[in-house]
Amino acid sequence: MDTARLRALLEEVRDGRVELDDAADELSRLPFVDTSVARIDTHRALRQGIPEVVYGKQKTAEQILEIARGLQDAGQDVLVTRVDAEKAARLREAMPAFVWDEVAGLAWIGPEEVSIQGKGKVVVVSAGSADLPVASEAVGVLRRFGNEVELLQDVGVAGLHRLLAALDQLRTARVLIVVAGMEGALPSVIGGLTDKPVIAVPTSVGYGAALEGLTPLLGMLTSCASNVTVVNIDNGFGAAHVATLINRL
Repeated sequence: MDTARLRALLEEVRDGRVELDDAADELSRLPFVDTSVARIDTHRALRQGIPEVVYGKQKTAEQILEIARGLQDAGQDVLVTRVDAEKAARLREAMPAFVWDEVAGLAWIGPEEVSIQGKGKVVVVSAGSADLPVASEAVGVLRRFGNEVELLQDVGVAGLHRLLAALDQLRTARVLIVVAGMEGALPSVIGGLTDKPVIAVPTSVGYGAALEGLTPLLGMLTSCASNVTVVNIDNGFGAAHVATLINRL
């Protein structure tokens, strides 16, 4: 249930196209549905504008399937993050409607194209090829949430001329998500080149002193570019969620 569906239901009751008892039955499913493995928040889209998303990494395929069926029974699309190849095969075997993006680690059930709800474009910038899985997670989530998205790859500070050649592309964005590991300098550079909000995503990419993402996280948190804010290590999903909310304002 989201705001559009709620408004449509109320209008149908007002116009006499839906009986009051039928509407009450549909609304009685709010705000959650219990399954044996989860209490599914079917009210989240009404409160936050974005429905519940399933974090798949620590869940079994069977648990994900039960949650997916619960979401579908509530009339909602399904989006699952951090899905590996083994789980994806099991999900698609049991529910062939599942689509899986191997690089992003996303699995979903829903329309092939999601209507655009954002007011502008979100540009996702990946510092290096090793950062691409996290950047791809952000891109996939953004698209499922109804954003126009553009991905700019492999423009890290080790070859700054590659980024400078894409300045016009950066300036078309309403929001930027910048994904980088190693020392995590790229969001600060981009923040100093644009007047747009920059959501920095540190990744666990890098050699020993990168400390599995802690070094870029701290570097991004101490950025001198005032338009940079930071999400957790490898959290492409969280960056996409916040960028979606900004893009709808």
